[in-house]
Amino acid sequence: MNAKVDVIPQTMTAARMHEVGGELKIEEVPTPKPGSMDVLVRVRSCGIVPNLGNILANWPTWFPHMPLPPLPAIFGLDPTGEIAAVGDQVHNLKPGDRVYVNPGRSCGSCRHCRRGDGLSCQHYAFQGYFGFSEHALQTYGDYDTGGLGEYMTAPSNAIVKLPDNLGFDEAARLGYMGTGYSALKKTGVGPTDTILVNGISGTLGISCALFGLAMGAKKILGTARNKDLLAEIKAFAPNRIETFSINDGDIEAWARSHTENGEGVDAFIDCNGPGAGHDAFLQGVRSLRRGGIAIDIGAVMGEIPMDIHTMMDRNQRFQGSAWFTTHEGQEMADMIGSGIVDFSILETQVTPLADVNTAISGIAERHGGFSNFVIRP
Repeated sequence: MNAKVDVIPQTMTAARMHEVGGELKIEEVPTPKPGSMDVLVRVRSCGIVPNLGNILANWPTWFPHMPLPPLPAIFGLDPTGEIAAVGDQVHNLKPGDRVYVNPGRSCGSCRHCRRGDGLSCQHYAFQGYFGFSEHALQTYGDYDTGGLGEYMTAPSNAIVKLPDNLGFDEAARLGYMGTGYSALKKTGVGPTDTILVNGISGTLGISCALFGLAMGAKKILGTARNKDLLAEIKAFAPNRIETFSINDGDIEAWARSHTENGEGVDAFIDCNGPGAGHDAFLQGVRSLRRGGIAIDIGAVMGEIPMDIHTMMDRNQRFQGSAWFTTHEGQEMADMIGSGIVDFSILETQVTPLADVNTAISGIAERHGGFSNFVIRP
């Protein structure tokens, strides 16, 4: 059943950042109003990443070409809640609908957007987070409110409707889970395929495990450091998942040992983050079979010496994959609704909006990708 939606107030409580590195301030601000093709969402839960404090303090130094929204700004990347109001040209969505808001924003009218490829739009930005070029500032002029407030607006085509068996807190993880799901779709994984996932114990890696199983992968090979976390991942499907600690040797030799005639894996997805070394990534690429595909979603930083000639000879592909489409978000939600994917493995830690600064600066201990940190406005 749809939850009751209260009367929309003129003002709302939100956490706003006024200066880079400064604490978010809890303030009363005007409640945003939806445009004719927008929805207004009453935010019930918003996901945060464990290193959000470092990101907000250092982003302009780390990635000066990828702008934050103009300050003061309401951040918040992964919001969920109920639709409170819809624009007069919005159909098939209504107040009370339980939703996740895909924060990916594009201009909607460039040649890429017109062909349905908003992720390639030069104005692409994450609402409530950062943009991918200086052109994103145009996008922030249209959608400047993230999920760390009681209400937010979003275009109606960014809405994922949630099944009854998916709570708001768990649905706030669809964003990072979606990054893994979109990568899997790019590989074309199916019942005959073996895939290798570096960093399988993090959120991106867990997504590849859960959705890889649901999409029918014959075998999922996962690497990480922590053997206890690896054992928990293998327990998802002991007959279809094999795990390996990178402390124990070479990834390529291990991965090939789990493929027919040692030919290599059909697909390799690297989920290791910016601080990871390059060796594991390169070993993963070398683990590919002839015709295999490598996808990067973890954002390992720095220039990496790839053997392009060998990849050419072996007819292999490499691709970066950033985020996911709203359609892919709806596919994930429907898979959870049908029971073939289960988010109950997530360990949610809830913080009220009033304590947001404590939450974003104090996340030190976490249970790998099983931890799910959310703010409830």
